[in-house]
Amino acid sequence: MKLKADIIGSIARIMEAETRAGEQAVTTAMREAGTGLKSTWRAQITGAGLGARLARTIRSEQFPKGRTSLNAAALVWSKAPVIVGAHDTGPLIRSKNGFWLAIPTPAAGKSLRGGRITPGEWERRTGLRLRFVYRRTGPSLLVAEGRLNKKGRAVASRSKTGRGLTTVPIFLLVPQVKLRKRLDLARDAERAVDGVPKLIVANWVEARL
Repeated sequence: MKLKADIIGSIARIMEAETRAGEQAVTTAMREAGTGLKSTWRAQITGAGLGARLARTIRSEQFPKGRTSLNAAALVWSKAPVIVGAHDTGPLIRSKNGFWLAIPTPAAGKSLRGGRITPGEWERRTGLRLRFVYRRTGPSLLVAEGRLNKKGRAVASRSKTGRGLTTVPIFLLVPQVKLRKRLDLARDAERAVDGVPKLIVANWVEARL
């Protein structure tokens, strides 16, 4: 009976140790997979020329928090899912009201709030009125009568004689636009998932040593 009890006790201790090692290995593997995917997605976004600010919206988190588990999981997401998702899928974009999409030209400049400027904001900022020009071939235009400054931006002319005054295209008007697919996040996610078993094995060996 004593020998049997010792064997059962030894097996129980071994199983308990293996369970702890497994919990630690799985938890560490999921943390590494999550942070690795976050870094890969951020690098893909900056590599596509979408900027570090958008890349920093990619975040990762591990569950359960503060303890190890054989059911550990990692979540990687973006705080700007609409923007990132659009560049990941390349959707067809139409105007909400069914009319035109106004695409600013370099002469329009940028919005003071960041991103693309709208026709309304441009008129308020410059004090100039936009005029619609229909074109049978190619996109129609919103133009303004002004001049180009040294930065190539359209501004009001200060000349009383009209010198330097010109008609400047400010916005291109199109009914819809197909956004080019610039990201492939699913590819990196699949690679991260496929690499999890190797991470678990590597961390389990380290835990047992």
